[in-house]
Amino acid sequence: MDGPFDTIGKRPYPCGLRAACPEAAAPGSGAVPPPRSAASRALACLLALAGFLPLPVAARLGRAEMSAVAVAPSAGARAPLDLAFVEAEREHPTSLGAEIGGHPALLLPVDYTCGNVCDPMVSLSAAALQATGLRPGVDVRLILVGLDPRDGPAAARALLARDGAGDALGEGFRALVGDRAAIDRLTGALGYSLTTDREAEAIVHPAAALLLAPDGRLARVLSPLALNGRDLRLAIVEAGEGRIGDLTDRFTLLCYGFDAATGIYTPLVRRILTAAALLTLLAVAAGLLLLGRSSRRAAR
Repeated sequence: MDGPFDTIGKRPYPCGLRAACPEAAAPGSGAVPPPRSAASRALACLLALAGFLPLPVAARLGRAEMSAVAVAPSAGARAPLDLAFVEAEREHPTSLGAEIGGHPALLLPVDYTCGNVCDPMVSLSAAALQATGLRPGVDVRLILVGLDPRDGPAAARALLARDGAGDALGEGFRALVGDRAAIDRLTGALGYSLTTDREAEAIVHPAAALLLAPDGRLARVLSPLALNGRDLRLAIVEAGEGRIGDLTDRFTLLCYGFDAATGIYTPLVRRILTAAALLTLLAVAAGLLLLGRSSRRAAR
């Protein structure tokens, strides 16, 4: 088995711009670019994440500030379940533990006013969760936590209205808002580091999905922009410690391990050979048992 957590790269996907995505206007020209479609804005942002286009916020921040933006949890990192938040849909006080409810939870730290990367993070995570075949709200929860204490329930509901994830997952989906103390305590406990560009009113943070075990322990750090149903299901089954999934999932986990570099579960040759050897021994034992019973019947 891998360790209790996996870090993502030290060059995180910067996210949180309150301005539009970078446009193709000449630097210093002062020209205002024409409006672009949602698809082209998303493509520009994904290219920016891949390093093909510079993000303005990154240009304003120094190397030391950008290098500090990462997910680097300590061994045994755990989310404090007593943290107080407000659930955005009904606007009622709650706690992180109450929203996790004893289930594995996919936690997405987001900037609710960011329409560039945070929106795709939420919609792709919701789609991957639906593709797992697990029951949202029964087997697993998807929980958003706002990183900007200025954003209240209305900002959270606006994001949900944009991508429709809340309608798709129903009771398995929660969006939380909190004050600075709660946000800082949560991000500090999970080793989730972010910074702020005050000039651009931008929060620069890693685009990361944090998979929590039912007790709040950080089980996996996943990329929400590369999630698929199969790998997310295996991660949730692993985090559920045997209480979720079926025999096929458990057998798959015997032969597959999480690769933090690629963010997917890949075959482990040693485990596959061990499993094959065990199956062979079981088959031989079953064959010998059947032969013994046949011999005894023939002797009668």
